[in-house]
Amino acid sequence: MADLQSVIVNWLAARFGLPAIHDHPRVELLPAEQISELRYGNSGLMSHRDVVAVYDDSSKTIYLNLAWTGRSVADLSVLVHEMVHHLQNVGRARFACPAAREELAYHAQAQWLASFGADLFQEFELDPITLKLTTACLPY
Repeated sequence: MADLQSVIVNWLAARFGLPAIHDHPRVELLPAEQISELRYGNSGLMSHRDVVAVYDDSSKTIYLNLAWTGRSVADLSVLVHEMVHHLQNVGRARFACPAAREELAYHAQAQWLASFGADLFQEFELDPITLKLTTACLPY
């Protein structure tokens, strides 16, 4: 996993100007329900989309769904997405709101998929409006 993370870090640094920090996060596999709980806590909020991964800033851990194998471009793109969050965290990047940090993560994930002839919207049954809402600072 460390070799794969190094490749991803180098790709993200070269492509998006993220810091090439090789202090890799831990990676753990969890059931989808636990990942959703980590993402939404006890707020009662649940996404209509399955949460496939989450990055925890304080423990520097990427939690991936038990179904994750790393054998597909889509699986690897999830790791790319979460590695963006790790580099943002250790690089001490600041954002207007938590959703704003998702913009680069989704962009990098989409670029990773595109470089292998795949598409973010098709692979994850995502649409442009949902993506925009997921990455926008909205008043609540």
